[in-house]
Amino acid sequence: MTAARGRTGRPPLTEERKAEIRRDISRAAVELFVAQGVAATTGEQIGEAVGVSARTVWRYFPTKESCVRPLLSEGIDRAAALLREWAPGRPLEHLFDRSVASGLGIVGGAEQAAVADLVRLTRTESGLRAIWLQAYDEAEPAFARALAERLGLPEDGLKVTVQAAMFNAALRAAVERHIWRTAAPETDPGEAEEELMATLRSALAVVGEGVR
Repeated sequence: MTAARGRTGRPPLTEERKAEIRRDISRAAVELFVAQGVAATTGEQIGEAVGVSARTVWRYFPTKESCVRPLLSEGIDRAAALLREWAPGRPLEHLFDRSVASGLGIVGGAEQAAVADLVRLTRTESGLRAIWLQAYDEAEPAFARALAERLGLPEDGLKVTVQAAMFNAALRAAVERHIWRTAAPETDPGEAEEELMATLRSALAVVGEGVR
């Protein structure tokens, strides 16, 4: 009696494992970009830092600059989740209180430092700047959906569309201002988090005031 023929080789990766590999590639890419610049970094180097082949890197990402996307998209997803759960009527500037933001991973952890390094690089690396702006452009519909759920309004309505655009712009401006102007790499992590929270609250307070 012969054994049944079946599929041989490694089992397929789970979605969780694929997401983990993408995050590992993203963090490794940022570390290499900081150390030697984008132009000098190769797919082979990124793969070697993670323990995968360059072919695997290109399977997940079309370009080396796009390798940083998971660090951005995950933070945006968490911000959208926080916005969706925020009770109507509460001041928007308290959305990013540290205790709440820490619970959702908005601040704290190794990824915060990697994102800070990445945002600093967007000042001089045009390819990374393009990825950074594209991530926020794609975030706006996610913020609109979150606001629509929170307010019980259609996500394509004018009010939700404008509010999502304002929230999106305030979030990006606050993060850039904090990292570009006040957050040096050697800053104490605790102090940096408090400064970031203060900057986010100030930006969202401006959104809450509206245009007068």
